Amino acid sequence: MSVAFAGNSTTGPSRDAGPLRVMVVDDSVVIRGLISRWIGAEHDMEVAASLRTGLEAVNQLERINPDVAVLDIEMPELDGISALPQLLAKKRDLVIIMASTLTRRNAEISFKALSLGAADYIPKPESTREASAADIFHHDLIQKIRHLGARLRRRPTVASPPLAPATPAPAARAPAVVRPAAPAPALHAPSSGALSTRPFSAHAPKVLLIGSSTGGPQALMALVTELGPVIDRFPVLITQHMPPTFTTILAEHLARASRKPAAEAVDGEPVKPGRIYLAPGGKHMRVVRSGADAAIALDDGPAVNFCKPAVDPLFTSAIDIWHGNILSVILTGMGSDGMRGGKDIVAAGGNVIAQDEASSVVWGMPGAAANAGICAAILPLNQIGAKVNRLFAGDRS
Repeated sequence: MSVAFAGNSTTGPSRDAGPLRVMVVDDSVVIRGLISRWIGAEHDMEVAASLRTGLEAVNQLERINPDVAVLDIEMPELDGISALPQLLAKKRDLVIIMASTLTRRNAEISFKALSLGAADYIPKPESTREASAADIFHHDLIQKIRHLGARLRRRPTVASPPLAPATPAPAARAPAVVRPAAPAPALHAPSSGALSTRPFSAHAPKVLLIGSSTGGPQALMALVTELGPVIDRFPVLITQHMPPTFTTILAEHLARASRKPAAEAVDGEPVKPGRIYLAPGGKHMRVVRSGADAAIALDDGPAVNFCKPAVDPLFTSAIDIWHGNILSVILTGMGSDGMRGGKDIVAAGGNVIAQDEASSVVWGMPGAAANAGICAAILPLNQIGAKVNRLFAGDRS
C-alpha cells in the first residue's frame, strides 16, 4: 500500500479563498481515517473526500473537485500509478503527492510517478503504532499539502504540462531516469530578482556541495547532466531530504544521468574526485579528515531541521577540510536547511548559489539562503550548471 499526492499543472484562475480541499485515496480504512483526522485539525485545509480505490477517485473527481489528492499506490480495481495519469488528464492542476512504504519496488514506483506528473512523494511508516515514525509522517504530510497547495493557488492562469514520461532504460532492469521538471511556478510572488547578492570570493573551489528537498530529485537530474567537467576533477557531495531505499534509487538515477560513478556514501570511505557521494536516507553525511585526505562520516544522531539526512551538517563539516575553497548550491525545497551551513561557508571564504524562485518547486531552502544575503548568485535551474562549470574553471565573476 502507498499514498500519493497528485501532480500539478494549471487550467484556470488561481483560487485564493477557503481551505485547501484534499482527497484521500487509500484502501486502508486505518490510513484514511488517520490522514483525514490530521487534515481536519488544520485551519487551512479540509477533507474533500475519503475514497478506497483509484477508480473511485477517477470517477468522482469532477464532483469532488479537490486541490490536492493523497493517492495510495497499491489499491484494488485501479492502483495509484495507473490512476495518476487519468486524474491529471481530467484535472491538470491537481496536486498529487505519492506516499508509499519503504520498499525498493515502491521507491521505484514513486520515482516513476514524478516523471508522470506527481508533485511529490512521502514515505508511509510500516506501522502507525510507532510514535516517532507516525509523528514524522504527520509533520511531512501536512507540510507538503500546505506548501504545494499554496503554490497551486498562487499560480498564474497559464497551463503547464506534467513531466514527460521517462524513457525506457537501455539496459535490462536498470531504473528509468527521472526526467527534469519544467520550471515550476513560485510559492510566493517573484522576488528573487530584487534580492542583493555578494561578490564571489577569490578562493578557487575544490569541492561542490549540493543540498535539496522537495522537487530535488528532478532538479538534481537536470543539474548533474551538465557537471561532467567538474565531477571529473573534483568531488561532489549531495544531501537530498529522502528516506532509506529512496536514496539508493536516486543514486542509480544520478549515475545514469551524469554518466559518472554515483552511490550512497559509505562511512569511512575516502572522498575523491570523479565521484558523486549521496547522503544515505536516515543518516547525516559529514566529512572528516583522514590523514591528509577527506573521508565520509555517517551520523545516526537526531534530525536536524526536521530532516535526516540534513544539509547543514554536511556544509558545516566541509569547512574543516576545504576551508574557503567550497562552492555550495542550494536547490528547491521546503524549510531553511542549508542556510545556516551556507552562512558558515561564506564566513570561511566560500560561496553559495541558490536556485531562483521561479524555477523552484518550493522556494523555502533557497529562499532562506537568498533572504539571508549569503548568496553570490540566485539563478534559474537551467543556468546553475554552466555557472558552476565556469567557477571551477577559474571564472570568479
